[in-house]
Amino acid sequence: MASRLLLLRRRARRLLRLLRHRLQASKKRRIDDQDPPGSGSCDHVDVGSVDHITRVPDAVLGSIVSLLPTKEGARTQVLSRRWRPIWRSAPLNLALDCELKNQDSIPKILSEHTGPARRFSVRLFTDCSGDEIDGWLSSQSLDNLQELELTCMFWLGRRPLSLSAFRFSPTLRVAKFHGFHFPNSIAQLSLKFPCLEQLTLKKVIISEDVLQSLLSGCSALESLELKENRGIARLCISSQTLRSLGFFVDWWNGGTGIFLQELVIEDAPCLERLLPLNSTGSKVVIRIICAPKLEIFGMLLSEVIPEFQLGSSIIQEGVAVSLTTKMHTMRVLALSSTGPNLDAVVNFLKCFPCLEKLYVIFRLPSDDPGEYMNARKYDPLDPIECLELHLKKVVLKNYVGSKSSYVDFARFFVLNTKGLEEMKITLPYHRQHGWFAHQLSLLRVTSRASPDARIEMRCGTSDDFTHNRDTHDLSMDDPFDLPSSGCSTCEEKGLGDAIYQI
Repeated sequence: MASRLLLLRRRARRLLRLLRHRLQASKKRRIDDQDPPGSGSCDHVDVGSVDHITRVPDAVLGSIVSLLPTKEGARTQVLSRRWRPIWRSAPLNLALDCELKNQDSIPKILSEHTGPARRFSVRLFTDCSGDEIDGWLSSQSLDNLQELELTCMFWLGRRPLSLSAFRFSPTLRVAKFHGFHFPNSIAQLSLKFPCLEQLTLKKVIISEDVLQSLLSGCSALESLELKENRGIARLCISSQTLRSLGFFVDWWNGGTGIFLQELVIEDAPCLERLLPLNSTGSKVVIRIICAPKLEIFGMLLSEVIPEFQLGSSIIQEGVAVSLTTKMHTMRVLALSSTGPNLDAVVNFLKCFPCLEKLYVIFRLPSDDPGEYMNARKYDPLDPIECLELHLKKVVLKNYVGSKSSYVDFARFFVLNTKGLEEMKITLPYHRQHGWFAHQLSLLRVTSRASPDARIEMRCGTSDDFTHNRDTHDLSMDDPFDLPSSGCSTCEEKGLGDAIYQI
């Protein structure tokens, strides 16, 4: 849905630019005297010169205008007299952000708008009374609201969320709350959100009872993002509709309180992706009991996830305690590791026999020991199914090729992945051409398991899980497949995006 809206917004902006261009270029044409769009009247205008935009019905124009940012949407009123009623009657898309800082304009816009309400987004950078917020949310212009985004940047985590926000529960499709405190009384309301598809909670204080109460009322929820929240020690997910779950453990500015310690996927028959959105933070145990469709998974190795349980398989601190349960649906795996911990990575590969893509994001701690032991040898008598049959793509980020342990890590996959089609290696810094030539020679082995595999190496910038993904964009086939941010040194020297390959 997010990608579709983005495409529509781009088209709307192109339409607006076209309108402005045509108005400036057609000084001789008296557009103000034309009939309203969609009327079909061309009595006083040369048909050959009529812009096709004038034939678009008012309702369609209103839908396009509603996708524009608030300021741009309001500007369409000045294009001509025939455009003045379009924005006021179009579905309301009101966003108070850095581009529109005067929050005094909100009551005026709400009182003058006659169309339906689509989106209401407010970021509070200054103190604002609860009565004022209640006044906005109680406006009849917001009846049947579809998207609500409330952000409190002034009293982060201390301002109680107005209960008026929940009057939209029957119609909301998207809800985002940032920086509020959820009162415990919300759990007693037994709220129902029959249309809610996306929910984001960021830097909020919320108890387990309140969160479970909210989630139990979301009968259509498809994506859930939990970032830097406090008050929840254990989260148990049971949802018949949830397809995507993203979580970020850290609490902002080193705050104290109750943090997430255990995430249990108890019953999620439609869950397709489980995405950690940070690479450091409080330690969280992950237990997956029932997620038969899970196919995309991000995992932070032992530093942050001390224990991972998949059915009866258990991995503790990267060490396999039991590997009896396998998940054949998993096709994309992203692992964040402090250094090239090959043993831990291989343990996960054994859990996912049908894996097609593997991403490993290396992280160097401040007390980096320099070298890591990657002495594991591949035993043909104990084959790893994904290496034998399914794994086609391996991506290594923040690769430190000057350390032999990283080279050994990469060589393991070059030597043993029989179906490998491509390996992409990105450095966290800039290196010269000669350095790459030497590094690639270390991987140019005669006994490659897949002789036709393409191995690429490039310099870049440090990358981690926070550069990932939109939890809510379910149209992305692989949320980890993002273009490299490039190397700033290469750009400064005009070298472009140099890629070295075998």
